[in-house]
Amino acid sequence: MPGQPDMWAFVLFETLVFTGYFGFYLFYRTQSPDLFLRSQAHLDMRIGAFNTIVLLLSSWAMARCVQAARAGAYRQARRDVVGTAFFGSVFLVSKVFEWVKQIRSGNGFTSNDFFTYYYFLTGIHFIHLLIGFVVLGIVVYQLRDPAPRSPGSQELVETCATYWHTVDYLWVLIFALLYVVR
Repeated sequence: MPGQPDMWAFVLFETLVFTGYFGFYLFYRTQSPDLFLRSQAHLDMRIGAFNTIVLLLSSWAMARCVQAARAGAYRQARRDVVGTAFFGSVFLVSKVFEWVKQIRSGNGFTSNDFFTYYYFLTGIHFIHLLIGFVVLGIVVYQLRDPAPRSPGSQELVETCATYWHTVDYLWVLIFALLYVVR
């Protein structure tokens, strides 16, 4: 497996934690299905789909970075990290605009159970993505000069990529639960 085993333990832990979050969301959804459907109708599926595509593009750029680093093409790998950061930034800006739009429409964190979960899940994801920018900084540092890399450097790049892909994977699940599942 690519990357460090500790990252895979973290991925498993995060998956279990988010599974719990998703379980609570689904439980409360079954308790108030009409409220959740009415509230869900306030979300713009196009924004959610756009954000999903943007994050999938960021994962694609990160995968290209790993491949370029494996091939010793460090300049290309750095460009791909910049692309990953660009797409991640687009996501963050889009999410902030979506939150502002919802709040201005009267749909705040405490409006109802649906919006509490909406802001909680998207907010936790947002924080994970911000941490991802630190991770991208580590990748840039590892790729800073064209000198041959040690296997440990490549492993660190792949570990960072694993984190980024995990954050993207969690967004796909959040998107499905909040925007798609009716």
